Formats: sequence, C-alpha cells, structure tokens
Amino acid sequence: MIYLEIVFWLLLLSILYSYLIYPFSLLIISLFGNKAKKQTRQLVYFPTVTLFVTAFNEEEFVIKKVENSLKLNYPKDKLRLVWVTDGSNDSTNELLQNFPEVTVFYEPQRNGKVHAMNRGMQFVDSEIVIFSDGNTLLSQDTVIAIVNAFANPKVGCVAGEKRIQMDVKDNAASSGEGLYWKYESWVKVQESKLGSCMGAAGELFAIRRSLFFSVPDDTILDDFTISLKIAMQGYKIDYTPEAFALEQASASVDEEMKRKIRIAAGSFQSVFRLLPLLNIFKYGILSWQFISHKLFRWIIIPLSLVLIIPINIILANYSSYISLYQSIGYFQILLYFIVLLGYLFRKRKTRWGFLFVPYYFFIANKAMWLGFFRFLGGKQSVKWERAKRA
Repeated sequence: MIYLEIVFWLLLLSILYSYLIYPFSLLIISLFGNKAKKQTRQLVYFPTVTLFVTAFNEEEFVIKKVENSLKLNYPKDKLRLVWVTDGSNDSTNELLQNFPEVTVFYEPQRNGKVHAMNRGMQFVDSEIVIFSDGNTLLSQDTVIAIVNAFANPKVGCVAGEKRIQMDVKDNAASSGEGLYWKYESWVKVQESKLGSCMGAAGELFAIRRSLFFSVPDDTILDDFTISLKIAMQGYKIDYTPEAFALEQASASVDEEMKRKIRIAAGSFQSVFRLLPLLNIFKYGILSWQFISHKLFRWIIIPLSLVLIIPINIILANYSSYISLYQSIGYFQILLYFIVLLGYLFRKRKTRWGFLFVPYYFFIANKAMWLGFFRFLGGKQSVKWERAKRA
C-alpha cells in the first residue's frame, strides 16, 4: 500500500507542479535572482519589417485586418504587408485587390498553412518578419514594441500577447479561454525574465528573417516549432505584451474543442520533433522550461488526472490514513461537480466567469487525450478548419 501512496502523491504533485509550483518558482527566481529589466529605447533606426499573413477564406475579416494593419505606428516605407492566400475560394482575394498596399501571393491549390508560409517567405527580404493571423487585430504600437525587443542582439524571436475579447458577461468558452490566456501571459512574462518564454502563438510572433528555415509541410504547430528551434540555436524568445493581438473567443465549447484537439495533436508531434530539447545538460534552463511548461501539461497531467481517481478510491478504503484520502476524494468530487455545472450552463452568459475555469481545465485535458489518439492515427490534417468565433 505504501507504494500506491507514493504514486498517488507523485501524481498529485505533478498536477500542482506545472500550474502552481513552476510559475511560483519562476516568480521567485525573477525577483531574487535576475535583477535585469527590459529596457525600451527611442528608435533612431527603423529596420525593414514585413507583416506576413497566411489566410484561407477570410472574407469576414479581410477589410478589418488590412485597415488595422495600415494604422500601425511605423514608417510606411519600412513596413510591407504580405498575404499568402493559397486555396481561398471566397472573396478574400477580390477584397485584397482594394488595397494596393498589400502584396498578395496566391495559388489555387490548398496545401496548408506551413506550405503557404514556406512558399511566401521566398519573396520576403526584410530584416524582421511579423507573422499574424487574418482574424486578429493588432495593437497600434505592435511593430514598435517588437522592433524594440529586437534591439537586443540575443533576441531571435519575439512573442506577442494573445488577448481574448471578453464581455462583462460571457459563456464557458469565452470565460475559460480569456482567463486561461491571462494566466498564460503572466507565466510567459516570468519565463521571459529568466530566459526564453516557452514558444510563440501564431496570432502574433516575429523572427529575424535570417533565422527563418523551411518547416516540414506536415507541421501542425508551426509557430511553436519555429520559435523553439530558434531558441535551441542559443537565441532568446522574448515575450512582449505591449505587442498584442486581439481575437474573439470561440463561439462555443464545441468550436473550442476542435481547436484544442488540433493543437493537442500538434503538441505530440512537437515533442517527437524537439526530443533533443529534453537534454537539460545541453539546453539548461530552456529544457527545464520546456519540460515544466509543456511536457507536464501535454503528457503527465492528463495521465495523472486519469490515474489519480482509482488510486484515491483504493486508498480511501484501505489506507492507514483513510480520513485523509477520503477528504481528498470528496474534494475531487466537488471539483467534478463544478465541472458538471460548467457543462450544464456552458451556453449561459454570466459575470462569474471564473466558475467555468474547472470545466475549461477539464475539456483542455480531455482534448489532450483526443489529440493523442488523433496523432497516433495520423488523422490530423495540416489543412485545418478555423474554429468559429463569437
């Protein structure tokens, strides 16, 4: 029984570690171990920048996106707008023709986002490339903030902040996704103070053009792969929340699940392609961050959540500390009851969005399992369909 108790506490510790202990450790280290603060500067040199958008059938967002891009605070002669719209068969290309400032690369065949990115980057020669999705709006000083970050020659990639547009009252998808990204942003700020933040989100990230490499066309998480490969070369992934992309939340939990399952399948693909990063003797802090922030969330926590329930039941009946394990069991029952309430009221909007957090946590880990099986079956296509937004 003692061995079962050890396994139980290891499983519980693993859940607490990634979401609480690891972020708290980052905070302590940044407060007492790293006194350096990010410095901003008055730009005297403006490097050439390309805002690079890969899009498929984005007719609903084209006009807003381009108009937003044209209002970005940066010298117009230094900022180039490039769209790659392979396979689009709606009015995306026709709408883009109304904007002579935009260079469009199009081919009828749709081969996925990564293929479009690799093809389009052949025509980009600017010093800095900013990647952004077609359905996100950028903060006015996004380019300035990103260029400021690249003033540090050790920075090879800049991750912008993803923000979810939230209302006073939101449903489960909006509340959960919005609160999750606020938490995730805080963690990335702490990581960036210590070294590199753990990857970039495709809604907004930038790299030095000289560091771009062709990504295999079957890559699912291109943003994560590109950013981590750059970090593995010794460059820093800087997190710059002053540059942010605003996006509407998924229209429903079902739409959010589609997105999360695709990301989960890509997560397992990324683990295999970034296996060298597990060598903590070579990559040091970067390896620790990768294992703590990603590997635990992608593999260890979903597994722990499944195993801890039957072990808790056994210990609550046969352990020497029955009352302790019964109390923990009752607490789990309470949490899953809140998850059930989140499911029942998932379409209802409320001011108390934090009540949906346990439910969002549950579906995120459920998505990891579904994504794992999709990855094993090779069923996740790079030609994914964008989740409907609220």
